[in-house]
Amino acid sequence: MDLKLEVVILPVSDVDRAKAFYETAGFRLDLDAAPSDEWRSVHLTPPGSECSIMFGTGLTNAAPGSTQGLYLVVSDIEGARAELVARGIEVSEVFHDAGGILYHGHEAGDTTHGLAGQERIAGPHPDRASYGSYATFSDPDGNGWVLQEVTQRAPGR
Repeated sequence: MDLKLEVVILPVSDVDRAKAFYETAGFRLDLDAAPSDEWRSVHLTPPGSECSIMFGTGLTNAAPGSTQGLYLVVSDIEGARAELVARGIEVSEVFHDAGGILYHGHEAGDTTHGLAGQERIAGPHPDRASYGSYATFSDPDGNGWVLQEVTQRAPGR
C-alpha cells in the first residue's frame, strides 16, 4: 500500500497576506476557491514538491502560527537560502546542529537552541553531511519552516 502525504493545512490569520507570502516564496498557486463567506481554500505547492499546503477560512480551529517543523528538502542549502532572501523572505543564516543530524527547534525564529540540548552552530555541517545543514524561516503568522540540505538520500528513500 502506498500512502502519500498530499496536503498540510496551515492555520493563518489573514488568508490574503499568507497567499502573497507563499507566492513570493515561489510556491505555485493551485487553487483559490471561496464558494461562501464561511469557507475559502487556498492551495499552494512548493517548487518540486508533491505535497502542498492549504489554508483559508473554515478549514481548521488551530491557532494561527501553531504549525512548526515543516521541512523543505533542498540540494543546495546556501543557494536555496539566497533565492528566498532575494525574494524578500527573512531566512536564518545556514547552521548545523552540534549534537546530531535532525534539528528540531522550538520555533523557526529560535537562533540558539532547539530541544533536548540541541545547539545551532553557524555555517553548514563541517563535512557537508547530507541531512546535516539547515536554515529556518516563518510565514507572517509564525508557522515555522526548516530548509534541510539533502545531497544523498538515506537507503530506501
